[in-house]
Amino acid sequence: MLATHLDVFNIVQAKFLAAEVVKSINLNVSIVDGPQNNSNRILALVEYNNSFALFVLVSSRTQPVSFSDLSIETVVPVDQSFACETEPVAGQNHVILVIKYKQNRYEYNIEVGKESCNFAAELIRSKEVSTSKPNFTWLEKYFGTMNQSNRNSDPISDQSEFVLVRDGMTQGQTAINRESMLRYQLKLRDSEFTQKQEFTIFVGTWNVNGQPCSASLRSWLSYDENPPDVYAIGFQEIDLSKEAFIFNDTPREAEWQKLVMDGLHPNAKYRLVALARLVGMQLAVMINNQHYQHVRNVSFDTVGTGLLGKMGNKGGVAVRLELHNTSLCFVNCHLAAHVEEYERRNQDYKDINARINFRRNPPAIKDHDQVYWLGDLNYRITDLSNTQVKVLLQRNETNALLKVDQLNQQRERGNVLLDYLEGDITFQPTYKFDLFTDVYDTSEKARPPAWTDRILWRGRGIHQLYYRSHMDLKVSDHKPVSALFKSEISVVDPTKYRKVHEDLLKKMDKHENEFLPQVTVDQTEVTFDLVKFREPQCRDIIIANTGVNAELLQVPAEFEFIKKLDESFYCKDWLRIVPFSGSINPGEKCDVRLEVNLETDLDTLDDILVLHLKGGKDMFIIVNGTCQKSCFTQSLSSLVRIQVPILHLSDEEWNLARNNISPIYYSVPRELWLLVDYLYRHGLKTRDLFESCALHEELIHIRDWLDCGSQEPIPGTPQAIAESLLLFLSYTKDPVIPFELQDVCIAAANNFENCRQLILQKVNDIHRTVFLYVCMFLQELLRYSNDNGYDAKTLASLFGDILLRDQIRNSKPQASRGKANFVYNFLMNDLSSSLLPK
Repeated sequence: MLATHLDVFNIVQAKFLAAEVVKSINLNVSIVDGPQNNSNRILALVEYNNSFALFVLVSSRTQPVSFSDLSIETVVPVDQSFACETEPVAGQNHVILVIKYKQNRYEYNIEVGKESCNFAAELIRSKEVSTSKPNFTWLEKYFGTMNQSNRNSDPISDQSEFVLVRDGMTQGQTAINRESMLRYQLKLRDSEFTQKQEFTIFVGTWNVNGQPCSASLRSWLSYDENPPDVYAIGFQEIDLSKEAFIFNDTPREAEWQKLVMDGLHPNAKYRLVALARLVGMQLAVMINNQHYQHVRNVSFDTVGTGLLGKMGNKGGVAVRLELHNTSLCFVNCHLAAHVEEYERRNQDYKDINARINFRRNPPAIKDHDQVYWLGDLNYRITDLSNTQVKVLLQRNETNALLKVDQLNQQRERGNVLLDYLEGDITFQPTYKFDLFTDVYDTSEKARPPAWTDRILWRGRGIHQLYYRSHMDLKVSDHKPVSALFKSEISVVDPTKYRKVHEDLLKKMDKHENEFLPQVTVDQTEVTFDLVKFREPQCRDIIIANTGVNAELLQVPAEFEFIKKLDESFYCKDWLRIVPFSGSINPGEKCDVRLEVNLETDLDTLDDILVLHLKGGKDMFIIVNGTCQKSCFTQSLSSLVRIQVPILHLSDEEWNLARNNISPIYYSVPRELWLLVDYLYRHGLKTRDLFESCALHEELIHIRDWLDCGSQEPIPGTPQAIAESLLLFLSYTKDPVIPFELQDVCIAAANNFENCRQLILQKVNDIHRTVFLYVCMFLQELLRYSNDNGYDAKTLASLFGDILLRDQIRNSKPQASRGKANFVYNFLMNDLSSSLLPK
């Protein structure tokens, strides 16, 4: 058998189940009197349980490269009604193969040769050895895949008895996931048992600027005459304290939620469905008591996009639920501040969308029937001064201002919220007011008014009734905003549902063991370019559902990446898969993104992903790439042994340093000294130095400057250098205080002398020097607390979780008070006697 023929033979076999054995194939077949250049058909003789059938396959390529390139055109059982013969064609190197089955006749051109002779012999032999009463129920699943032009001549459609024998499991087959199949079929037929019913949904957002509120919220939440069916109320900045920022803990949550519950419409009773909070953001979803029984599958998630890409001073919280037969998602966000930071706001929006994972179906925001996006989006008015904006407002020229509104501009350019809708803005800008007034900012900064607080939506059947601000609430520098929607919800008719459900179950009982899901993946080896520290790269793979489409039931494919034996997770730490599971409807595809983000010291990336298909076969995807070393992921003992930027070292020099063979040149790593020295000279008086987020590009420039070296000054602002310092200390191979000493240090945190003795006696020279060096820099920072706004407790809380780092990184902002107390001791006491051990 030629290599090409063997390849195609294996591809054809992959089109069938393992128990359905392809006995012979004939390539380059065409229909007699068909169109020219139609020789892309393949004849295949297939055996199953001593019964045979002839398949005519059409290839979408000249030579198929995957079974997904093949589609089934005709299926003919080989039984007593089957007959075949050949008719020569004068002067030609081909013959006509005539296939007869009952009243049907098929004619194909096949080339004369060894292949066609062998195929004809196998075809004749198959009829001779076939059982006297062959069972062809295994063919039923293939009829749905046949081209429509051939359906009327279905060769077994007139069989009087065609009962499915449920022997699939005994043949080694795995039944398709029943729940998945039923869910999909119900979705296809939901119009038979659902009807649209209008629900009113009240969505509100308010940035409360850290202010306590004792006034009633009824003028905001009960503004309309009739009570809404659903409330979704989002707050931002409910607590601006440093403690809330560091520890993600605040008593304000309960205070504001009580005000919300007290302010709901008095003409109805409501129950809390979900409450999600992240530092200053809070999202509460309430529903009218009479609808509560129809709520299910409630879930929420939070994403911090602030400091180090995880702190929750900025980010989003989201709640999803299913009301009757419609999935709803509410997202409350607080995006990056400052006029010029619109690119950062765009990135925050993308991060929230990418990282929110409800761990239910659907797991992502975008896949819900209806999505309501609310919050302090922080987009401002560009190119106009404070005075110019106020003059246009006095003239009531709102449209002129909306043309230079950053959110509108970015949406028009397709950078953010592209597929969302927003109602007409007819209210005044909601930011920034002097506290307890309706007067726009008269402070020294004189920020121009802007529509920072917004509500948008996406999905079918959503009709906005009102979009307004509420000027009477004056405790904050923002005004609350609300929108009232009349939204169509699919409500199930129990009687009709039961009838459809029973009908589907009967059909599934008949068909399910003969249906296997099948998918194809466009690539099984993914190679990344040179991977650098915290510089993500993405590659997309396409998973397509190429499974059987039966006449009555279609087969969805449920996939999931699963862990390998002896491994705790389905992929390595440096890899992220979105989505890692899902369901693909027949004929559709799913784009799966593989994102690598290097945060450890690796030379190469290697992983094998197991793509598990429920009810089907596992597939394997190889992921690989080469890594570039960086000072950010090395051990402190290695870094003090190199005198030049790390990328200037030869492999031999680096191996000597990494193995602690080279001499020690510095007391602290050169890179640490460069970062701290810059902050000592330029950052001591910078306000909120460690709380502002740098753009990703700034951090990349600083990383390259440290790794590659340069005669130019270190790039970036003091805030970007400060974040780079936190990154450096957060990602060293070993923490400054070793893992094994953390519990002892926390236990000793109430006594400075005990803490000091631990550092002097238990911590090695290099790590001790680095720890004391950082603490002495923080002491210097505290000398300028009037300028930078920091106190010892705040700095101790921030650096405690970094200097005493946990072995397992927590993606959510969380700090330890014990660690903070340990560091606090060293910020409040003289360290001169601790510099050298006695």
